[in-house]
Amino acid sequence: MHEKRVARAYFVELMTALLVYIVLLFAAIRYGRPMPEGWLRTLVLATPMIGFGLMIRTFVRHLARIDEYQRIRLLENIAVATAITLAVTFTYGFMETAGFEKLSMFSVWMMMGASMAAVSLYRKWADR
Repeated sequence: MHEKRVARAYFVELMTALLVYIVLLFAAIRYGRPMPEGWLRTLVLATPMIGFGLMIRTFVRHLARIDEYQRIRLLENIAVATAITLAVTFTYGFMETAGFEKLSMFSVWMMMGASMAAVSLYRKWADR
């Protein structure tokens, strides 16, 4: 019962933070991009980070709610996914010096998400 309540609280908080992020992202793109360069434009374009900060807060709260076993598993998955992401992005840095196209920093976030999904799925499969 406790695990379901914790999972539901995490889901509701995360979806709320994601909604805030999406609304601020669309507003920043719509209103920030056409603004003249300067500190105000920079501030407007960075406002989606408020939603991102809420997502970090949600994750930290989730870590505090889950039991020790789940916490260790989650943090191990994050550590391995981070190592994979570091290896791939570091390698690609060398490829850029060899003439490969420069990638946006957003690609690192996508790589981290893909690594986290792969590690989580692999560990779930390996534990069977």
